[in-house]
Amino acid sequence: MEAPEQLNVYSGTVVTNGEGVAVVELPDYFEALNTDFRYQLTVVGGFAQVVVSEEVRENRFTIATDNPEVKVSWQVSGVRQDAYARAHPFVVEEEKLEGERGKYLHPEAWGKPKEAGTEYERQTALFGQGDGDGQAGGASD
Repeated sequence: MEAPEQLNVYSGTVVTNGEGVAVVELPDYFEALNTDFRYQLTVVGGFAQVVVSEEVRENRFTIATDNPEVKVSWQVSGVRQDAYARAHPFVVEEEKLEGERGKYLHPEAWGKPKEAGTEYERQTALFGQGDGDGQAGGASD
């Protein structure tokens, strides 16, 4: 999944009980690792109303449906709040350095020659005139 922020995504299915209630258990570390929870619920196999009746607390949340025994597909995402994520915030788009402008991270994906890559000159200087794979020389005997 690609997103403009560091997200963790958890998903599954659950069937509500005879009273239209189901508790979704999340991993023990869920609340320690995540913040800003977002929920998505989809009823499977019929028509019913479904809601998050109790938001995440103690690594679980509760859903309710207007009918009993309803299968629900659920997804919860959370923004990472661990020490590494805080120390290394996600940058959606970085400015290229002057020497990289007009070049490609993956030139082959754009139908461009390897020489159009941002790393080509550096790799050539380090490894010599190779085949562009970071290895010196071409095919071996």
